[in-house]
Amino acid sequence: MADGTCRVDSWLWSARLFKTRAAASTACKGGHVRVNGTVVKPARLLSVGDEIHVRVADRERIVEVARLITKRVGAPVAAECMIDRSPPPPPKELRAAVPVRDRGAGRPTKRDRREMERLRGRRGG
Repeated sequence: MADGTCRVDSWLWSARLFKTRAAASTACKGGHVRVNGTVVKPARLLSVGDEIHVRVADRERIVEVARLITKRVGAPVAAECMIDRSPPPPPKELRAAVPVRDRGAGRPTKRDRREMERLRGRRGG
């Protein structure tokens, strides 16, 4: 590895954006990670100043690489390794409410599934 570079999946894991390196690698393979506007593979080398757009848990994170790290570090140190430019998460009131079934109520009926899909906005009717 060249001096002053590290793999994107390793950096994402080290900077605590993903819980495991395998999860970071899977996100790269799935097209959820862009570096400087380009979808990248897990082995893409990063350098200081690169801008990373990553989709984590249904939220778009935009971070700039401030320091390269290859080993997982504590949260305070990880925060120093990146400049977070992500938009704030939407308020809880604006997020779609997930319908909750009573414990032990069994499988949802077809009618229940249609209602859940309507609440999630997946169907028009």
